Amino acid sequence: MAMAMGIAGSDAADDSVADVSVHLTRADRVELLRTMLTMRGIEQRALNLYRQGRVPGSFYDGFGQEAVSTGATFAMAAEDRICALHRDLAAHVVRGTALERILAQYMGRATGVTQGRDGNVHFGDKDLGVVGMVSMLPDMMLVATGMAMAFKLRGEARAALTFFGDGSTSRGDFHEALNWAAVQRLPVIFVLENNQFAYSTPLAKQWTVEPIERARAYGMPGVSVDGNDAEAVFEAVRAARERAIAGGGPTLVEAVTMRMHGHAAHDDMRYVPAELLAQWRERDPIELQERRLAAELDVAALRAEVQAAIDAATAVALRAPMPDPATATDGVFAEQAVPLGDGRAPWSGFARTEA
Repeated sequence: MAMAMGIAGSDAADDSVADVSVHLTRADRVELLRTMLTMRGIEQRALNLYRQGRVPGSFYDGFGQEAVSTGATFAMAAEDRICALHRDLAAHVVRGTALERILAQYMGRATGVTQGRDGNVHFGDKDLGVVGMVSMLPDMMLVATGMAMAFKLRGEARAALTFFGDGSTSRGDFHEALNWAAVQRLPVIFVLENNQFAYSTPLAKQWTVEPIERARAYGMPGVSVDGNDAEAVFEAVRAARERAIAGGGPTLVEAVTMRMHGHAAHDDMRYVPAELLAQWRERDPIELQERRLAAELDVAALRAEVQAAIDAATAVALRAPMPDPATATDGVFAEQAVPLGDGRAPWSGFARTEA
């Protein structure tokens, strides 16, 4: 993809990086960096725990993609809803999920977000406005579209945002979500994390029509931004949210980035050309933001602060107990009888009104 290659090498030799957004304060820019450092640090720690056998199942991370979920979630309001996927840990960090709960979640501990019912990234917190992900992608596009429909029907000034990958654009859910959102002019933002590969399938074998062009064909704006620049992602999503809240309908934001690790921990990604990885390594999103703040921030001190927080959270999570098997069905089944139909007889179908 020519655009992605161009972005990858655009600033590699430049130590100064211009500010992209006029809507961010210095404190905001530091918080973007802190969030990306936290996401990477938590995932690196969890990967080490996985290799020690403390994290069950497989392990997925978003190394190199931290700017996407950081910038996008930072642009949303507290009342909005976020559908975060397996490479969007920063969404949970921005929304305030405690680091020890995230690490306990990875390890299947009782204090994790799902209280030990999952040892992976399928978690959310409704109190923080983050919806737990559905493993089959891009099902969450439909979930976000449904939430946006509810916001519209209730007359609420809220928006929904969902992330999805480039491989998702080849599934029917992608087209159904875009079409319905456009027809109904729903307040939803679709953030495409274009990380160059759908598992091992490169872009050239996925499409001949760019996703942003397909979005326009369905009747919504499609914009493409540097997905390794948290400020660029923030600005694009901020504008999309303003449009959504004003009744302008959905927007597709393509964040062009690179998956710097394999699809999961078991994947050695030998199918990715070494020169492509080398180009994107020069555009590391964390280093880009550090260069932007280097003249006014002690970056080393911030890194040490983040690492200390992760170390403390790890210690807490490692002390957490495993879940009690006796509680396995808690929160899964309703404990009380729920009346069906008119409440006087077993459910017998939808009521019909005579003409």
